[in-house]
Amino acid sequence: MIYLLDACAIIAFLNEEQEGFMVKDLLESAENGENELYMSIVNLAEVYYNYIRSDGLKDADVIMQEVEKLPVKIIDTISRIVYREAARLKTCYSMSLADTLLCATAKSLTAIVVTKDSELKEVEAGENISVLWIK
Repeated sequence: MIYLLDACAIIAFLNEEQEGFMVKDLLESAENGENELYMSIVNLAEVYYNYIRSDGLKDADVIMQEVEKLPVKIIDTISRIVYREAARLKTCYSMSLADTLLCATAKSLTAIVVTKDSELKEVEAGENISVLWIK
């Protein structure tokens, strides 16, 4: 299976929140080659921003070094197909641009989005996007 991690999924894991245990299981299965985990650089920036805001730049840098060791493939480019689909989704749904990019990337990879962000409920139903809810 192919999973695409939302920023909130990694944050839940790093903060050892209850929802993070599902992410931990996915990370372990990715290490064993049972699935593939991806994350968009845009969502990774959200993680970094979150920790800069809460813990300061120096601690955020340390946290991000740990994130970079996880068995997650970072998608660091946005294709024309993805940016166009993200723009279309943004006009149809009340979502952040980062979430529209997440959903457009998931569609392009045929991936399951891993999130707890309720903002994606409407697009999940309307766009046939698979979501693994970590609530």
